[in-house]
Amino acid sequence: MHGTKHHLQKDFFLYNASKARSKTYINMREISERFRLPPSEYVIIPSTYEPHQEGEFILRVFSEKRSLSEEVENMIEAERPVRPSAKGREESEEQKQFRNIFRQIAGDDMEINAEELRNVLNNVVKKHKDLRTEGFELESCRSMIALMDTDGSGKINFDEFRHLWDKIKSWQKIFKRYDTDHSGTINSYEMRNAVNDAGFRLNNQLYDIITMRYADKNMNIDFDSFICCFVRLDAMFRAFHAFDKDGDGIIKLNVLEWLQLTMYA
Repeated sequence: MHGTKHHLQKDFFLYNASKARSKTYINMREISERFRLPPSEYVIIPSTYEPHQEGEFILRVFSEKRSLSEEVENMIEAERPVRPSAKGREESEEQKQFRNIFRQIAGDDMEINAEELRNVLNNVVKKHKDLRTEGFELESCRSMIALMDTDGSGKINFDEFRHLWDKIKSWQKIFKRYDTDHSGTINSYEMRNAVNDAGFRLNNQLYDIITMRYADKNMNIDFDSFICCFVRLDAMFRAFHAFDKDGDGIIKLNVLEWLQLTMYA
């Protein structure tokens, strides 16, 4: 792991054996060990005895020779894919079906609000028999409207909806990749990898907040909560980039701008 300063994925531990470990893995308040290791870079991984548990800990390292240590963390950032132009693109059969469903619900103005969006999405999602879900909550659809509503009308048109659906489809593929048992949920560790696959790079503190906000008591996240989390992340990064004019990763907001930012997301 020479030079690696970001969070290590599960695959790293599948293909790299540990160089040293505690002799007995038992549930104790304090563990002390002594190791003799050649000069190199190492990662120390404390863990709770049971999975999906949180706990405070102190890690002390005493070495005979001078050594340096730092916390392994990701830099917070998001990939910013270019929105493809709809110009000249032919509609697929799926998109034609969407347009018909959209027109039936939206009416002549071809715009929908959050409640109507929920009807459209749930009509589409229930056709996917391989995806176990009870559909989208109204609050999730309000977040989606806030993400895509460019004119502040509280509604989205068909092109905005199609762009939203493209996002949901890509996130749906990620969800299904990790929902290997087809339970309609993924666990909190898989969520970390799913967030990374979607192009969001977060630190441990933010992953903990996501788990606390979106996971149930068994540390599982269902499809609606999964999509709601990604919508919120996408909206927050987009709003931040809108304020970050010089691209240095720092913004200064007054109270009105702060409230607008949080309400928008």
